[in-house]
Amino acid sequence: MHVTVRSVEQHVLDMRLRMPFHFGSTEVTQLPHIFTTAAVELDGEVHEGVAAEHLSAMWYLKDDDGSYADRLDLLLEPVETATKRAETVEGESVFDYWHRLYEAQREWATETDHVPLVWSFGVGLVERAVIDAFCRATETTFAEAVRENVLGIDLGRIHPELGGDEPADLLPASPLRSTTVRHTVGFTDPLTESNVAPEDRLDDGLPQSLAEYIREQDLTHFKVKMVGDATRDARRLADVAATLDESCEEYVFTLDANEQFDTAESFREQWEALTSNSTLEAFFDRLRYVEQPIARDEALTERATRTFASWDDRPPIIIDESDGDLDSLRIALDCGYDGTSHKNCKGVFKGLANACLVESRRRSAPDGDEYVLSGEDLSVVGPVGLQQDLAVTSTLGLEHVERNGHHYFRGTTALPDLVRDDLLERHPDLYRRHEEGFVAVDIENGSLETASVVDAPFGYDFEFDATQFVPLEEWTFRSD
Repeated sequence: MHVTVRSVEQHVLDMRLRMPFHFGSTEVTQLPHIFTTAAVELDGEVHEGVAAEHLSAMWYLKDDDGSYADRLDLLLEPVETATKRAETVEGESVFDYWHRLYEAQREWATETDHVPLVWSFGVGLVERAVIDAFCRATETTFAEAVRENVLGIDLGRIHPELGGDEPADLLPASPLRSTTVRHTVGFTDPLTESNVAPEDRLDDGLPQSLAEYIREQDLTHFKVKMVGDATRDARRLADVAATLDESCEEYVFTLDANEQFDTAESFREQWEALTSNSTLEAFFDRLRYVEQPIARDEALTERATRTFASWDDRPPIIIDESDGDLDSLRIALDCGYDGTSHKNCKGVFKGLANACLVESRRRSAPDGDEYVLSGEDLSVVGPVGLQQDLAVTSTLGLEHVERNGHHYFRGTTALPDLVRDDLLERHPDLYRRHEEGFVAVDIENGSLETASVVDAPFGYDFEFDATQFVPLEEWTFRSD
């Protein structure tokens, strides 16, 4: 199938958070949400596809000294470049088109200071829009398109050791139709009602403290944030453990250290101090893995490799922000990491190939060796981004996925009424009408039902028009 892109348009919706979110040490109270619409020509016929993502510049550019607006400009430059290059690339399949666009963007980025995590962001938006257009044009679900490989996925072009393998050889036979929610516990998020000062109490119909969320949604999986200070982390983890022990009969958790450690050795020192704390011993028995503790510039170095090689009882550790390029997972595994995260913002085809690599390594590993592909969130929300993310994680077979968009945003109140009505009508298993009238994600028994997501072409099952929002070229970020 010959694939070209006739045009790409970007539109923006400003969204305000119901409570602050922290990217490392940076507090964010509002996020612009970008919609990418591509007119895709498939064998001579033009079809439209859409992708969406928060412009979470503080996650991509944590080390930059500029303001959020400055970082936003740096993140949008690759988006605008990918938009222009998208119309100059041709492919013989959707995968081939994406790979050619990716390499064209890489060539441009070599003359800039952009790191792969940043310069590939715009490519990922176009990639999802093209996948969406293909699935709608062929009336094929994403899971079917992957398993039957009508997208033309060539795993060996990403991971050479998978040459000759098909996605169906290494991925689950069918997508999951429900997903366990791994609830984010931010470092400043209130744990109990008593932690919420009267002046901070929200009157918006949604839970605010961790204990309230557990009561209302029967949560059992959690992602706990660290700050990299031994004393503060020990105190916070003890408080989280006490809250979970009191609120849950059974639970598991992951830790996200958000690049708070300069070296692997400094992380090891704090980890050994934490795990020697007898009050946390039972808590750490429930730990599944630690996500990206080491700063991305140091995470994949020979020094980190030496530390891991000499650390026999270390916890499972995965990369996230260090997973910028197509070979990052292979490099990380060679360094001694146990895996990586999947986020659609880092690339759908890349995530699929990484899942296949993890499964291939797992099958060939000696008994006892484990590899991890996690599902992590960047506060993704509907009407498009959340469902597309769930469509991918369901296809990858990720049984639990960090979800926090419903926590930091008040349902879909930022969206027009007609869009909210479409969500409720076409995805009644994933969304519900809240008692106060707005449409919100429906979490019951700690899980999201995703049958309508995996049965849709690519996550969402209605016509969506992004032109109702502000064109990117006319949009200006406002900090108030």
